[in-house]
Amino acid sequence: MDSNPSLHDRGAEEPRCEREHMLSGRLYDASDPELAGLRVKAHELCRRFNASGEEDRDLREDLLGQLIPDRGQDSDFMGPIYFDYGVFTTLGSRIFANFNFTVLDTCPVVIGDDVMIGPNVTLATPLHPMRWQERNLRRKPDGSLYDWEYGAPITIGANCWIASNVVICGGVTVGEGSVIGAGSVVTHDIPENSLAVGNPCMVLRTITEAERMDLPEPCRPL
Repeated sequence: MDSNPSLHDRGAEEPRCEREHMLSGRLYDASDPELAGLRVKAHELCRRFNASGEEDRDLREDLLGQLIPDRGQDSDFMGPIYFDYGVFTTLGSRIFANFNFTVLDTCPVVIGDDVMIGPNVTLATPLHPMRWQERNLRRKPDGSLYDWEYGAPITIGANCWIASNVVICGGVTVGEGSVIGAGSVVTHDIPENSLAVGNPCMVLRTITEAERMDLPEPCRPL
């Protein structure tokens, strides 16, 4: 997790919109009207999804298509779900997310194919200055409040299992085929095919062929 604000100083660079600053991991003003509008839209789509029944598959599919346009096929979200923007998240195919899946995608979030996500999992890309002098709210000339934030992206490789009550912090990549144990707080990258647990999350061992299970049917996974 990258928490050094000096790396994200906007300095005297060429002006860009707040959305570009946010997605590139630079300091940005979260009260920007464009960003506020995107959040309002995403939160309303989440509210409508969460109010729908599991049998309303067509409605849920339509709402997810608006919320997360860059996604694969055959994903299943139990709900409730909470996305800050949605449009900055990319999903592969055949993703399952259990209850209370939260994605704060102020920086890009990418999840590969065939990822299983347990209940109460949070993917949190936002970061804040360490010193309160830079972190606290400020007031604009018109009286409205704002603060300076930045973030770092999250990537979860294909074929991962993220167990219940896991928090994955900004700047983390979880390698393909890894398992993150329940209750873990992931602050650093996890290599491929690893079993990792704890707070902070640490790699216990590599997942090997010795853990093969004989299934009661011959079908191969997709």
